[in-house]
Amino acid sequence: MKSAARLYAVMALFQMEASDASVDTVRGEFETHRFGTEVNGDELAEGDIDLFRSLIEGAVEGQSSIDQMTDRALVAKWPIARIDPTIRALFRAAGAELNAKVTPPKVVITEFVDVAKAFFPEGREPKFVNGVLDHMAREARPEAFS
Repeated sequence: MKSAARLYAVMALFQMEASDASVDTVRGEFETHRFGTEVNGDELAEGDIDLFRSLIEGAVEGQSSIDQMTDRALVAKWPIARIDPTIRALFRAAGAELNAKVTPPKVVITEFVDVAKAFFPEGREPKFVNGVLDHMAREARPEAFS
């Protein structure tokens, strides 16, 4: 359920950026039409609604600081504005979870690398996500790495 919530949070953040919809609008759509519903004969997973809400709200409220933390983890030639919008949404959701300081950083990294694999099963993106999230986790939660 938590893994599904993370995937849905990335999808919701992507949708918010692409459509310029509010967090309340997108949260309502996901909770009503995605969590545990059936699409083309496939049942979508139930997600942990509390984690989903925490991630999207934390990402929206902390977007500026999360984006700055992400920028510091990226190479100078690739600021967050140039990153694929799906990956950008992923970094924001992961940054929100890292900043919440509830889930161990290594779990956050593993879970969001798995989300990257779901979106980019054949690409190099999961390795890229792993490296950036490791850097972000060390900045957000240095005590977990000492």
